[in-house]
Amino acid sequence: MAQTFTDLPLELLREYRPALTAPADLDAFWGETLAAAREAAGPTVLTPVDGPVRALSVHDLTFTGFGGDEIRGWVVRPHGDEVLPAVIEYIGYGGGRGLPGERTNWAAAGYVHVIMDTRGQGSAWSVGETPDPHGSAAAFPGVMTRGIRDPRDYYYRRLCTDAVRLVDEVGRMPGVDASRIAVTGVSQGGGLSIAAAALAGDAVAAVLPDVPFLCDFPNAIVRTPSAPFTEITRFLSVHRDDAARVLETLSYVDGAILARRITAPALFSVALMDDVVLPSGVFAAFHALASDDAAIEVYPYNGHEGGGYRHWMRQVAWLDARFAR
Repeated sequence: MAQTFTDLPLELLREYRPALTAPADLDAFWGETLAAAREAAGPTVLTPVDGPVRALSVHDLTFTGFGGDEIRGWVVRPHGDEVLPAVIEYIGYGGGRGLPGERTNWAAAGYVHVIMDTRGQGSAWSVGETPDPHGSAAAFPGVMTRGIRDPRDYYYRRLCTDAVRLVDEVGRMPGVDASRIAVTGVSQGGGLSIAAAALAGDAVAAVLPDVPFLCDFPNAIVRTPSAPFTEITRFLSVHRDDAARVLETLSYVDGAILARRITAPALFSVALMDDVVLPSGVFAAFHALASDDAAIEVYPYNGHEGGGYRHWMRQVAWLDARFAR
């Protein structure tokens, strides 16, 4: 259902480019983080799942992410041994990988569909199976403020690392064309797809973020009327002296900063009545792209539900063209 909230007018959104400062050690921070995760990596395990989806092949996935922690997921694909392009999907805030065969759309379109579980979430609206074994100091309920005083302790450092590690492992899976891996997701999943495309480099051949979360934090935490950005606002209303430290931590995972590293083809979506993810944050990330092939679909009368199935149809046509399907 459409929301009544509105952000900047579209003509101003198309020019919106906030002056966000990247941390001086951003490259070193992520280089060291990913190197440590890769060094701690264990084997990836795929286990066949019997039913209820029989027209497609469904496998239970276990791989290792940040700190060598085990992360769950699903791999759904057409039957057979054909080498196919892959689409990695990251899940929205509060959700998990779901039940076996619950997500089949990309496999039904002829891709290897890989769904990543979300550590420490997966109980708000869909099932998850992956704990987050790392604690944090005092935090507001939810995950947005866990470890937020220090980028090394921040929850999203771990989750973004999981997202990149999955790209590593999908590129090694049998039956996957490692030169044709795309990343996608809605809301938090869109923010993670930006992070994965930025940090995995040439391993990601296309990125398709839908109404992506985790972008343009300085603006979002003071202007967004709805959760979960307001978790940070509430935290800072109590921890009044921590604003500078919090904003510095957020700059390491801000999609509008990380997107500067993306050169792969990109298809974004934005909904102009979105009161959960400000359209300005989506445009901030989109305008930061270094890609020569980038487009954004605008849904003027939608809220955070975005373009729904209609937009997915556009995604399939767009990705088919770039992956020569």
